[in-house]
Amino acid sequence: MDRGKKVNQERNSPLSFLKNLLIAHWRSLLLLLIGVYLPLQMFGLLALEVRENQAGFPWDLPILLGIHSLAQPQLDMFAVVLTRIGSFWTAFPILSAIALLLWQRKKWRSLTYLITTGLGSAIINRTTKEIMHRVRPQLWESLAPEFDYAFPSGHAMTSMTLVMILIILAKSHPWRGLVVIFGGLYVLAIAWTRLYLGVHFPSDILAGWMVAIAWAIGVSIIIKPNLTPAKPIHHQTGDETSLLPEEETQLSKR
Repeated sequence: MDRGKKVNQERNSPLSFLKNLLIAHWRSLLLLLIGVYLPLQMFGLLALEVRENQAGFPWDLPILLGIHSLAQPQLDMFAVVLTRIGSFWTAFPILSAIALLLWQRKKWRSLTYLITTGLGSAIINRTTKEIMHRVRPQLWESLAPEFDYAFPSGHAMTSMTLVMILIILAKSHPWRGLVVIFGGLYVLAIAWTRLYLGVHFPSDILAGWMVAIAWAIGVSIIIKPNLTPAKPIHHQTGDETSLLPEEETQLSKR
């Protein structure tokens, strides 16, 4: 009897509650650490260095010059054409088409995630550029010059945001692995074009990637796209037209 009482006391203790809570949410906490905190920490370090020294990091110029040393006419045209695929004006029609599909399927939660992530990424990029005021590299005459600020790279953020949205929305689909593979190649290819054309420092690219990853994953943790509330079998529709119980609770408190 005493032993059972002792076990119950241990279960009801603060330490036991904390342990069980951490065990129950370890996946979310790990995702928060790796997917949000670490990228934001790296972005913060990059931004601090660029803020104090516009020239950036010791490895910025050698990487740019190394890539430029391989320049040739065939690659010039290829880079000019390919870099356009990483722009906002390419990502926007793709995301719009996906948004329309989600609307038709009544995937309100996934649709909200897509709009919030895409729009937020664009706002973050534009705001950060205006705050940082980093001038673009001027090491050679670019074939596709840019005239706004450099940090963080808009192409890097746009391409990474697009790929992260696709990966997160494809969470339960069998072709998610292909999205990861081809998405990764696409992101790297766009980054290469920005460096090859001499319109970004490598640190601009890295910063764009980090903040895009952190934003996309952070928003997914809050909105939980692709999540359908549990319903009785005869009411299951497979859509995302209902709020979760905790969301209903928060709404009722307002």
